[in-house]
Amino acid sequence: MEADQLAVQVVDKMMAHDAFSQWLGIKIEEVREGYSRIRMELRADMLNGFGVIHGGVTFSLADSAFAFACNNRNNLSLALDVSITFTKAGQPGDILTAEAKEIHNGRSTGLYLISVTNQRQQPVAVFKGSCFRTGKHLVDPPPDTFPPTAEI
Repeated sequence: MEADQLAVQVVDKMMAHDAFSQWLGIKIEEVREGYSRIRMELRADMLNGFGVIHGGVTFSLADSAFAFACNNRNNLSLALDVSITFTKAGQPGDILTAEAKEIHNGRSTGLYLISVTNQRQQPVAVFKGSCFRTGKHLVDPPPDTFPPTAEI
């Protein structure tokens, strides 16, 4: 199976079981090995007490993009450390896109940079996440074709 096909299969399975991302209205736009791009429309029920979109909503979008990018090699990966810098407040009706790019893919850790922009391509937030790789599969790996035979 091609790496990008496996990445899509893993993210499809993750999304099917991710009630929170579904509740947020997240749509997957593109998945490649070590990469994801997702989007969502901001709703009025996501406002905080100041009349702007709650930072947790933007954080959650970026966190989902991070999860989809760092897990899509079929190696269960858990967040070790994340941080976010908010650059612009969101408003209901805005469409946010989170794009996760792999910076480092190690045997046991990974590092990802996630940019969040609105429909006008204005930066809304920058999220950085590092993950720990457990070595467990999220989907069953494809069976090996045939083991090599010994020379006689």
